[in-house]
Amino acid sequence: MPKIEVNEKAFFTLAGCPGGKNGWNTREQFEQALGCAKAELDEDSDKSLPEEQRILKIELNDTNRPDLWGTAGCARQLNVYNGGKAPVYPFFSSPGNPKGAKHKVVVEKSVQKVRPYLAGFVASGKAISDPMLRDMIQTQEKLAWNFGRKRRTISMGLYRISIIKWPIIYKGVDPDSVSFVPLQWDTPLSLREILKQHPKGKEYAFIQEHEPVHPLLTDSTGGVLSYPPIINSADLGAVQVGDTDLFVELTGTDQASVTLAASIIACDLADNGFTIEPVEVEYQYDTPFGRTCVTPYYFQEPVFCSLSRIEKYLGEKIEAGDCVRALARMGVKAEAAGGVERGVALSAGGKAESGVRAWPPEYRNDFLHAADVMEDIMMGRGLDTFRPERPRDFTVGRLTPITIFSRRIKEIMIGMGYQEMIYNYLGSRKDLVEKMRGDGGSIIRISNPMTENYEYVRDSVLASLVQSESVSGHAVYPHRIFETGKIARLDDSDNSGTVTRQYLGFLEAGGETNFNVISAELQTLFYYLAREYNVEESGDSRFIPGRAAAILHKNTPIGVFGELHPELLDNWGITVPCTACELDAEALL
Repeated sequence: MPKIEVNEKAFFTLAGCPGGKNGWNTREQFEQALGCAKAELDEDSDKSLPEEQRILKIELNDTNRPDLWGTAGCARQLNVYNGGKAPVYPFFSSPGNPKGAKHKVVVEKSVQKVRPYLAGFVASGKAISDPMLRDMIQTQEKLAWNFGRKRRTISMGLYRISIIKWPIIYKGVDPDSVSFVPLQWDTPLSLREILKQHPKGKEYAFIQEHEPVHPLLTDSTGGVLSYPPIINSADLGAVQVGDTDLFVELTGTDQASVTLAASIIACDLADNGFTIEPVEVEYQYDTPFGRTCVTPYYFQEPVFCSLSRIEKYLGEKIEAGDCVRALARMGVKAEAAGGVERGVALSAGGKAESGVRAWPPEYRNDFLHAADVMEDIMMGRGLDTFRPERPRDFTVGRLTPITIFSRRIKEIMIGMGYQEMIYNYLGSRKDLVEKMRGDGGSIIRISNPMTENYEYVRDSVLASLVQSESVSGHAVYPHRIFETGKIARLDDSDNSGTVTRQYLGFLEAGGETNFNVISAELQTLFYYLAREYNVEESGDSRFIPGRAAAILHKNTPIGVFGELHPELLDNWGITVPCTACELDAEALL
């Protein structure tokens, strides 16, 4: 879970308690107040330090709220929850209501297939203090590392307005054709040299090193602002304490996520007293938000939650007005209304239900379902206001047969020299389908994903294993990894249209691995499981033709194994041969 360090004085001032947490009388009351942000006080400040240098360490337990990953965002939630006025941000554009913008960024078509989206704004009117700069850098890193998947999908840059010649150009270039002096360096390096020599280049090289075109941000004279998502330049991109006018930009692969991250930073800076000026982003290609988008941009849709759902989930009948007031304590605008929840058909009588319609604030985009509105109602009202209720049912827990069997498989695989891995079940189409040379015919897409990186449910374990191997080239070979985990796929034979199964997948990487090696490993596994199997030739597109076989148990196909296709390995940037196997563990019960 994300942990943040906040300047104590700045935090309590923004939270509405300039005198410190004594506004909550005791440490215990302060820790209880943090509950509205699903946060805990991880470490109190050192009272021996001067007031301006005291740091609080706060742990956040909700990864769906990146707006809380900074001093201003977390303090804002506490302030509003405890009766403070919800801030208003008049600088946001929305569909059909663009704001005027004095500054412009042109996104050229050359960057479309590399890192296609950008959002930005200008912050002015106040000098940056040292604690503020530290907090901005922390928020930048937290957003880019957690929400942006280690800068893969979101990265952020800060620049001094005074030396930028507008408009700014965002384009794709040959990595050997452009050189500039990066931050913390004193000589020019080409983009490719930055990836090999600069500390930040080495750290994030995995994002760009296999791409033929790399993104670059310049001003109208050709001066380099940054090489997203790797490093800023040492002149235009060097922000210092005392600077008053900044250009803030974020780039990435998902427009909604990039735009939301920009909104979070803009709101944080506005809360800190900055004046936010919109920036017009002009694309030379179509995007989900159009060819021209003025950012910060409010794109979120309202969500309706019925009173019947609230009563069912929370166990109490709550009036619409009380729901609206509870949501207001969470900073959410809402109104009593009639409607239909997302993905739910009208009742048999064709009537809409009574409930509340909620608009997430500009810095949030986690209202994917009516249950999310219900959760904020619960948090806004306060967990301690609900009557405790004894459980009505008595149950005894036990392990399911497939869990027991999976543990047996794990013991065997570890005994064979494999290392266990644990993965997310959600991923992007690029990772789960395109890089794996698949057609996506059986994969399940989520209808309302928060980001394209978690848009699909995996239908195979192999993509997860290959992704681990793609970032493990520095480790001594051979590599042997495995996972037992769930997969899901479309299946018309089931009344739900989908089926979820427990699968085993294992992969070996190294110069000596081949079809005979993986075949011997499979034979060993089945020997210790005391199961019989047969094989037949497989045409699975993930494997080399003629070097793959289907696994049959009781004459039913349950898996596949063989040598992974060179094109698949190239898609992932893997430079050594790999063999892999996956099979339906439930079919062996």
